[in-house]
Amino acid sequence: MEDRMAGQWVLLAYRIPRQPSTLRVTIWRKLDRLGVARLGDGLVALPADARTREQIDWIAEEIGEMGGSSTVWLAAAGSAAQERAIAAEMRSARVAEYRAVLEQAGAAAQARPGERGRVVKRLQAELRRIGRRDYFPPPEREAAQRAVRALAATGPDARSGLDARSGSDARSGIGAGEVVR
Repeated sequence: MEDRMAGQWVLLAYRIPRQPSTLRVTIWRKLDRLGVARLGDGLVALPADARTREQIDWIAEEIGEMGGSSTVWLAAAGSAAQERAIAAEMRSARVAEYRAVLEQAGAAAQARPGERGRVVKRLQAELRRIGRRDYFPPPEREAAQRAVRALAATGPDARSGLDARSGSDARSGIGAGEVVR
């Protein structure tokens, strides 16, 4: 994360009314999509940068609109060990997601070409979703990306190396219009 403020975290402390439960579930799902670290009951954290701060601010506003209360904080961990522990927890959650992609890509290798193409498209979308909440990339990230690229390379356009729908080079993982430096 290039524009991350060194050692800074954005924290959201919140309380949501118990009823109706759909409000709580809505907020929990949004926080999960962001990939937050759950520090305690009603306390979550993300590495601080402009994007995460804005996203947490939006959720805090939504909590207020639901009749709940929230505060947003910028903070630093009390020690480097605490920060490493939070990062490890977040990384571990992404490892599980990348391993699921690896398993699905492996299983799809035996599928018919048409089905394989649909799985490739779905897994590429899943990698993008995971990537948006992957603040501390594990080695499994690259392995999952390689597996999906390899699966795409076995598709009907593999002979030319070009994925006709996305315009990307399936062998290199380079998308249409992307500049290679």
